[in-house]
Amino acid sequence: MGTIVIFNFIISVIFFLCYAYQFFYIPVSLFGKEPPHKPEKKHRFAVLVSARNEEKVIGELIKSINSQTYGKENVRVFVVADNCTDETAKTARSLGAKVYKRFNLEKIGKGYALEELLSHISEDYPKNYFDGFFVFDADNVLEENYIEEMNKTFSDGFNIITGYRNSKNYGDNWISAGYSLWFLRESRYLNNSRFLLGNSCAVSGTGFFFSRVILEKCGGWPFHLLTEDIEFTVHNITRGEKIGFCKNAVLYDEQPVSFRQSWRQRIRWAKGYLQVFGKYGKELFKGIFRGDFSCFDMTMNIMPAVVLSISCAAINLASSIQAVFSGESLLPIIASAGEWLFNMYLTLFAIGAVTTVSEWKQIHTSKIKKIFYAFTFPLFMFTYIPISVAAIFKKVEWKPIEHKIKTSVSELKRSA
Repeated sequence: MGTIVIFNFIISVIFFLCYAYQFFYIPVSLFGKEPPHKPEKKHRFAVLVSARNEEKVIGELIKSINSQTYGKENVRVFVVADNCTDETAKTARSLGAKVYKRFNLEKIGKGYALEELLSHISEDYPKNYFDGFFVFDADNVLEENYIEEMNKTFSDGFNIITGYRNSKNYGDNWISAGYSLWFLRESRYLNNSRFLLGNSCAVSGTGFFFSRVILEKCGGWPFHLLTEDIEFTVHNITRGEKIGFCKNAVLYDEQPVSFRQSWRQRIRWAKGYLQVFGKYGKELFKGIFRGDFSCFDMTMNIMPAVVLSISCAAINLASSIQAVFSGESLLPIIASAGEWLFNMYLTLFAIGAVTTVSEWKQIHTSKIKKIFYAFTFPLFMFTYIPISVAAIFKKVEWKPIEHKIKTSVSELKRSA
């Protein structure tokens, strides 16, 4: 049984060595100063939205885009109604969006939809008409200065930029809060710190920008893995691009509230991480050996935690089974595994608590829920262990997530 204790200790040490640098990110974010912006240039933007049966929420997104402080003449909204059976296209058109309908049951997923949408735009508009492209999900709503702030960062010279990701329904339950707190932490203590240190940030699903230059370098949008956002991120980082961060560009999106829906979404993410590592792992390691810290950072974000957690769970389970058949006591194994889980709980709680305190004003729910969900955050993160195990063996396909929270930014803030 002493072997299990040693193994769990080794796993804990490896975890620390892999992720200790992220604790350094905390003071960097809290005390670092952002450099001043360069002179701002006015650019023309296309907004890309891939929507599948999103008639309930897409209207609020387009209204928030139409209400931007950035000049309306320089922003055009494009929607691809992807295999829709509802009134998504009609709703988007009624609010001024240019809509393309797509019906393809073989090439399913956001990556394919964006590729087709960009193809339509290239056919209907001159090559250099748009300087850059925003990507949003239909359930998003934007602060009114979102595009204006992103344009400032684009004018600073960044060809890929991600914004500050907040949530519409933080206080619904422990699941939506788990997602929300993770995204807040990712914005404040990962991307913001990376940006301040001159490293590359990471695109996270929605609310990001890329320039026409990047589109041309990538040869369109060839990103079709289950996590096309991570694929896009790693593809560009391994080619020397630095992804910027704009903390003043705030976006809100809707998080799942049922565990079934959450499981389906996160198993896709877990499988997608494995796909990205399988495709780009060699290039990431080459970057690490070249001294590119961003490659190391991205590698840590898509692989070690999953591998170490699965290894620890598997070894402890196997040892428990062996102990049962050999008549040995399970207490040492249970105690060792319990200690490891307790230490992980404390670490995750600390991460959630620090984020809750620093982003207190950005969390739109009651005070008691803000405090309570900091304690449930580690439990939410622990559910990634069985999800990650299942992702290894299960065939995973892209499936839409239902969205139904229809709210504006002003309504969201008044309800808190």
